[in-house]
Amino acid sequence: MRILVLGAGGYLGGHVTERLRALPGARVLVGGRSPGADVAVDLAADRPYLLAGALAKAAPDAVVNCAGATGGDAVTLAEVNARGPAALCAALREAAPGARLVHLGSAAEYGPGTPGLRVAESEPCAPAGPYGATKLAGTVAVTSSGLDAVVLRVGNPVGAGAPATGLPGRVAALLAEVEDPGDPEGELRLGDLSAYRDFVDVRDVARAVELAATAPGPLPPVLNVGGGEALPVRELVRRLADAAGFRGRIVEAGADGNGGAGGSERSARVSWQCSDVTAAATALGWAPSHSLDASLASLWEARPRSFAPHGVAAS
Repeated sequence: MRILVLGAGGYLGGHVTERLRALPGARVLVGGRSPGADVAVDLAADRPYLLAGALAKAAPDAVVNCAGATGGDAVTLAEVNARGPAALCAALREAAPGARLVHLGSAAEYGPGTPGLRVAESEPCAPAGPYGATKLAGTVAVTSSGLDAVVLRVGNPVGAGAPATGLPGRVAALLAEVEDPGDPEGELRLGDLSAYRDFVDVRDVARAVELAATAPGPLPPVLNVGGGEALPVRELVRRLADAAGFRGRIVEAGADGNGGAGGSERSARVSWQCSDVTAAATALGWAPSHSLDASLASLWEARPRSFAPHGVAAS
């Protein structure tokens, strides 16, 4: 089985590629802009006919699109998250119409949730900002393409290699800078941590991708891939601090953002997010298998070790 992974150099893409390469009989090709890519493509810029030519040469049985932007201005988000999937679908229809497409979406497409309730795939989407809106546009491009395609709406992934652009990775980086984590007088200054999020181990996400790429027969157009439980963000931070041996105080700067890192404008708009993962269990036989503590331990153990100490206060 030939599997083409786009966005393999990213956080999710790296874990997905590692998982797929362990599949017996699978040949995994990497597509992207890097010089070492097996298939040279740029979803945000290439015209569909150029993408089609590259895809025809690769002749994939399945394509996994992990390419995406989580930050940047609205133009960047639209080019990568909306235009990219649309161009990919157009190219696949021409070059490899029988290939299975697995596209990584985001739970941010749903927008604000109702406290205490899990959101199912059938619920309407009302994203709260450009990121969720552009990810939703990408999902619509995939689900309306007529291809053998499935979108995995991923919750908040946690695990080894989490980037500093997201809260878990950012907090891990700050904790790694603490000179004396055992000092009870130390402070970790963050933003508002009152939001609830659905955290899922990045290894569980990779396993869901594997199952979706290799499942026989058609799949539902959208499947939630999350932990199935909403936890306070401050609990994640506290548990990560415990894993790091940090014994100081965690100070929330509040919604005004004075002096804090962590928390975001989106957190204020989306105070609750929790996915119903029943459909993924039915369609793929998938359920999350790693606990949040296991995810945070993996994140901390794989943290960068090259930070120069800057004292116990992080801001």
